[in-house]
This record gives sequence, structure tokens and C-alpha cells, in this order.
Amino acid sequence: MAYFDLPEHELRTYRPERREPGDFDTFWTWTLQEAQDHASAATFERVPVPLTSVEVLDVVFSGANGDPVRGWLILPRDREGPLPCVVEFIGYGGGRGLPHEWLLYASAGYAHFVMDTRGQGSGWRSGDTADAGSGESPTCPVS
Repeated sequence: MAYFDLPEHELRTYRPERREPGDFDTFWTWTLQEAQDHASAATFERVPVPLTSVEVLDVVFSGANGDPVRGWLILPRDREGPLPCVVEFIGYGGGRGLPHEWLLYASAGYAHFVMDTRGQGSGWRSGDTADAGSGESPTCPVS
């Protein structure tokens, strides 16, 4: 059973107090424009895998400053029409790993997009998205 701080009808209308810095709108306008200026089309490359029930695509899209971010798109092999999609962000220190680690949702009939997080993978599962300009593999140094 899930527990919440407020009843559902109050959660639907709850608006917390916000303290925005004076340059909040300027920062986000600039940041979003910068992302748009460096964006490139996403690529979807089929990955040959020895899995009979799913199709795997290696997805690369533009992140901050146009730096490439990778993910797996795992689809049921036998499908018709559009599918609902589960998008999964991996926790800090983890990465997208290998396709065979992500069979549950596609086996249940969903599209499943497993996204690497830039420069945060390979601590407890392999990642493929390095932190731009670091010259290092996609790992987080432990201090």
C-alpha cells in the first residue's frame, strides 16, 4: 500500500512555494535555445542479438551541447501498430547495460527505452554515454 503526505484530492491541486532566482527565465530560455542549436536527428540502429522474442535498437540522440546520449529501444518482435512505451532512467552509477538485461517490458508487449545518463554509468552496470570533454570512459570516479 502506498502512503502519501496529503489526501489525493489535495495532491491534485497542491502547488508548493517557489523561490526562483531573478535570472530563472533567462537561464532556461538560453539553455533550451542552446540545446536546439546543437540538436541533431536521433539515430536508430538495429542491433543483431540472439534473442527471438525482441528487436533491439541502439538509439543515439543529442543531449546538452549536442553531446550524444545512448539508449536501448527494445521492442516485441511480433507487434502491430503503436505500442505504449516504458522509458527507464537508470540510477546514478548504473548504465544501460546489455539488451538481454531488459526483456521484461518488451516480453509483456511494451516498447521499452532504457536510457543511459551522461557520465554516470559503469559503477554497477555498464554504460555507453561518456561525460563530454572528460576524455574518460562513462564512469563515475569514486572518491
